[in-house]
Amino acid sequence: MSPKAVRRVVIAVCVAGIAGMIVSSIADNNGAALTAGLVTAVAVLCLIVATAVTGGKVAADAHLELLASDVEDKVATVVAQGAEEQAARDLVKAAVKLGRARP
Repeated sequence: MSPKAVRRVVIAVCVAGIAGMIVSSIADNNGAALTAGLVTAVAVLCLIVATAVTGGKVAADAHLELLASDVEDKVATVVAQGAEEQAARDLVKAAVKLGRARP
């Protein structure tokens, strides 16, 4: 199951759990309210674990794709303005090394 699907399931469980807590509290059924709250809490913990395991890579990968596309567009623009392509790509490589070297 993808992290996106896990998030959707957890959101659905949380919405149902909150509704369950409200309805059971109105019906004066403390056991059902406690059960709905515990199910909601477990769902949120599952989401936390899923995010920790994937390291939030789904959003990060999409963001990196956008950044890579932006860099390619900028290199193409610089080359179109007369710069040598290899020199522009060497500059990008040096900038990446600099970014990785910083704490």
